[in-house]
Amino acid sequence: MDVTAESNTQDNRMADIDVMRIMEMIPHRYPILMIERVIDIVLGESAVGVKNVSINEPYFQGHFPSRPVMPGVLIIEAMAQTSAVLVVGTLGKEAEGKLVYFMTVDEARFRRPVTPGDTIHIHVSKQRKRANVWKFKGEAKVNGVLVAEAVYSAMILDEK
Repeated sequence: MDVTAESNTQDNRMADIDVMRIMEMIPHRYPILMIERVIDIVLGESAVGVKNVSINEPYFQGHFPSRPVMPGVLIIEAMAQTSAVLVVGTLGKEAEGKLVYFMTVDEARFRRPVTPGDTIHIHVSKQRKRANVWKFKGEAKVNGVLVAEAVYSAMILDEK
């Protein structure tokens, strides 16, 4: 194995990010903040977001009271937020607080319901970056089983 490649990969790694740091990096807040932690971060490449699904989530009051299921669109939002944290971590402090807007969501697939008590691991990987537009592939897994996936692009803007 090439030692240089291994050290470069190590240099691109970032420490795990907890929810307090996530809120410094992106502007989302309860009830729309969908991730509590970001782990396995390789700057400019990939990250894994963690979402602990609780029966106390406000959307379970209506989706569905007799069979609570996390809305698929919120799983996609968790993918986007994980990607936003990766983008901000990659770009540095000057990117903190900037807004990241969806441009496209393609190839979205929902494989099985996500219910209270599940922990979702949201795996995101950068496919492409051009100027301020980033394209990602996201996969959401519960206990290692794929529950949702999508390809999406977003634009980072400074709204200040």
